[in-house]
Amino acid sequence: MKTNAFIKQPTTYLLTGILIAVSSCKVSRDIPKPSDILPASYRGSQSSDTTSVASLPLGEFLQESYLKVLIDTALIRNNDLQIAIRNIDAAQKLLKQARVGQLPTINLAVTGTTSRPSDNSLNGLTLSQFLDNKHIEDYTAAATLSWEADIWGKVRNQKSDALAVFLQTTEARKAIQTQLVSDISRGYYNLLMLDAQVRIARENVALNDSTLRIIQLQYDAGQVTSLAVQQAQAQQLAAAQLLPRFEQDIIVQENAVSLLVGKVPGPVQRAASLDQFFPLKHISAGIPAALLNMRPDVKSAELEIDRANAQVGLNKANMYPALTITAQGGVNSFRASNWFTLPASLFGNSIGNLTQPLFQKRRLRTQYELAVIERKKSVILFRQQVLTAVGEVSDALVRIDKLAQQRSVADQRTETLKQATTNAGLLFRNGMANYLEVITAQSNVLQSQLQSAELKRAQLDASVELYRSVGGGWK
Repeated sequence: MKTNAFIKQPTTYLLTGILIAVSSCKVSRDIPKPSDILPASYRGSQSSDTTSVASLPLGEFLQESYLKVLIDTALIRNNDLQIAIRNIDAAQKLLKQARVGQLPTINLAVTGTTSRPSDNSLNGLTLSQFLDNKHIEDYTAAATLSWEADIWGKVRNQKSDALAVFLQTTEARKAIQTQLVSDISRGYYNLLMLDAQVRIARENVALNDSTLRIIQLQYDAGQVTSLAVQQAQAQQLAAAQLLPRFEQDIIVQENAVSLLVGKVPGPVQRAASLDQFFPLKHISAGIPAALLNMRPDVKSAELEIDRANAQVGLNKANMYPALTITAQGGVNSFRASNWFTLPASLFGNSIGNLTQPLFQKRRLRTQYELAVIERKKSVILFRQQVLTAVGEVSDALVRIDKLAQQRSVADQRTETLKQATTNAGLLFRNGMANYLEVITAQSNVLQSQLQSAELKRAQLDASVELYRSVGGGWK
């Protein structure tokens, strides 16, 4: 249905008042966000402290100077983070556009036309008789204003959608930054572990050299067989074989960290020892409710519900009548010489246009129904994201606890094996132990020391994972 009419001033005031009253109503009801999915506390939490480690800025949580330099560089040069920042800029531009959606559109046009009708046509005969002219001229300079009344909240929903998109891009940047901090920290700790393992392997090779020389002397003296020499050599080669593998892993890890930082692959400057990071300070996960504000992915999933609500409202509003008011004014003349003669050349008109969609091949109804389905999906995805976040925090807490217990046992075992290796060497030199006992002790202490270094790195990884999983790393 479409009607055009000139609108008188009193009628305009009345219509405007009606529009304001109607536009305050919503054509669709927003779906509420789930509030019954967060537990009171995390599984595995050993602390009653409600303050989360996520509230700590990066500089306070990661205090090692070389690691801080790497992360500060990555925050400036990492390509994924730079793309996320550009996405924020783009979303901000769209939000600015959406915020002026209720303003009218104004176009300025200047046109000049001329036509020469046939002398035998009615227009041609009329021109010749009344104007003594062979052609028709028309010159217009006019401004056209068009405004659609936001009766059903279209503009309001468009602004809500644009705001949610903008906020999602900021949360996406936070999520990339938290993951970046986690990845660089883990890579850095892995390098420290590999450095420690290289030192352990070299020390074990030197120890095996000493044992091999003694066994070789005993073989020359006829005290042991060639089997003893071969087994000692095999143990030495087993330790030596680890060195190129660890050195390879170091270069690969350095390359990976360099790429995260935004640099070409190269060496990574780091601390001298993994041991300087222990013992770990106590860190608290806080309460699960804090995830809604601190975890970027959870916040983004929550904003997706806002977007879905806005899309449902927008598609519902598209099914209702649209009122457009158009006004035009300017100067018009059929001769260029008096085109801008005022006030004689002034003209103006206004039109009210009411349009109700009737048959659109069910396109509008389908779009609305699809928007409702997407809204239901957004609620489900939000629930799943919250559950995932709670699970990740719980996993990190139990890892921190159990790895501490494992490392305590591993350190005791390493010390015991070191003492056993020393004793075996002394007994062997005095003829009170055979070469197999020495080789076995050296092999055991090597494996125990390597495992101890892995557990130290795993503990640091777990602390960084807890920091990330509770939403830390973007401040």
